Amino acid sequence: MKEDETSTLSAVRHPLGYMKDPLFGTTESSLAMAVNLPNDAYDFGTTPVIDSAILVLNYGSEFYGDSTSTYSIDVHPLNVNISKETSFLSNRNWTYNNQLIGNKTGKLYPTTAYKVTDVVAGKADTLRTVTPQIRIPLDKTYIQNNIANLSATSLKYNSNFTQAFNGLHVQINKTNSTGNGGIAFFDFTGTTSALVLYYKKQNATTATVKDTVSINFPIANTKAPIAATIKHDYTGTPIATQLSNPTVQQSVTYLQPLVGLRNKIAFPYLSKFAANIGKIVVNKAELVIDVSTGTDIIPYGVAPRLALYRYDIAEQRQNVPDNNSATQFSSGDPRSLTPTVFGGYYNSVTKQYVFVVTSYVQDLLNGKTTDYGTFLAVTPTNEYQIYPSISAAARSVIGSFKKTPVAGDNVMKLNIYYTKID
Repeated sequence: MKEDETSTLSAVRHPLGYMKDPLFGTTESSLAMAVNLPNDAYDFGTTPVIDSAILVLNYGSEFYGDSTSTYSIDVHPLNVNISKETSFLSNRNWTYNNQLIGNKTGKLYPTTAYKVTDVVAGKADTLRTVTPQIRIPLDKTYIQNNIANLSATSLKYNSNFTQAFNGLHVQINKTNSTGNGGIAFFDFTGTTSALVLYYKKQNATTATVKDTVSINFPIANTKAPIAATIKHDYTGTPIATQLSNPTVQQSVTYLQPLVGLRNKIAFPYLSKFAANIGKIVVNKAELVIDVSTGTDIIPYGVAPRLALYRYDIAEQRQNVPDNNSATQFSSGDPRSLTPTVFGGYYNSVTKQYVFVVTSYVQDLLNGKTTDYGTFLAVTPTNEYQIYPSISAAARSVIGSFKKTPVAGDNVMKLNIYYTKID
C-alpha cells in the first residue's frame, strides 16, 4: 500500500536528494525553509556591503544511495511566506521564483568534518573545524538587495523579516547531476544550519575604516518552518503492478520510508487454528520476515529496522501490546517488551526481521482484540515510529506468502509456541 501523506514540519532529519533505484523507481525530495533573524532589531550598521553569502546545511547522520554520484543542488527564493502557512504535507509543492540564486555541484560527504574561517572583529581570523555540512554560495547581489538593504522595520522582529524575505527552496538539479544519486538528510533541530553573511560596514568611530562582520541567520525548525516535498515514481516497476492489483496475493512485497510503501498483513487462519486446537496459552509467538534474496546489494542496503503496528476500530494507528510501553499520555500495556526483545531489527546473518508478538497473538486468539489491520513499515533505526517516516530512506524487499513453501523460499511466517489447556 502507498503510505499516508504526513506532515514534514517537525522531523528529526529532513531529506534532500534524487535517487534512481533499480527496484523502487525514482525518489526525490526538495526542501522549503524559512530564514530567521539572528536577534530582534538586527542592525547591519552604516552602508553594509555583502562580501559573500553561504547557505549552510548541516548533515543529519543519515545518507542512503550512491555516494559516488555527483549532485547539483539549486537554490531559489520561495514565492510564499512559509512562516505563515499551516499545511506542510509531504506532497505539497512549494512555489518558488525561477531566479537561480545559488548552486553547489559535486559529491556529498555526510561524515566528513569541514574547516571554516571565522571572522573576528578587531582580531585575526580563526580557522576551526565544524560538523559535516554542505556550504552553498548564494548570489551576493540578491542577498544585498533582499536582506542587507531591508528597512529597520523589516529587521525589528522575526515575523517582520519573514514577511519581507519568504525563505529558500533547495532541490537537486536532475539534469546536471550524474549517477544513480541518493538521499541525504539534514539537521535543522540545532543552530548549525544557517544563512551565513559576510559583509563590510563603516566603522562606528572612524569613517574611513571598514569593519568586516560575519553573522548567522539561523535556519531551525524551532524558530520557523522547514518542510519537505517527497515524490516517488514507480513507473515500470513491479511495485506499480502490485499497487494496480491490490487484491492479488504476491510472493514478494515492498517496504519504503519517505512516505513510500507499507504492507498490510493478515492472520486469516488464526480463528480456524483456535477452533481446532481449543484453548491455549501462547508461550511465544514470532513474526518472521525474510528479506528477498539478492535485494540487499550495496548501495541499496535493506532497512535496518521495521515497525509493526495495528489499527483500532477507528483505523487509528496503535502499538501492538508487545510494544505498548507506558508514556506520560498512556498507561500502556504491562506485557510490553523492551525494544530489543520486541525486535524488528535486521539480522544480516539470517537476513530476517523477527518480531515477538506473543501478547498480540494471545489477544487475537482470545477475542480480546479484533484485527482491524496489522501493518509493517520502515522506521528510523533510533526513533521508532508507527507513523509515516521522512527521516530514513533505506528500503526492503521481503518475502510474502507462499501456500506450499520449500526450503530456501523467502516467506513471512508466524511461529506459535503454545501449551494446550485441557
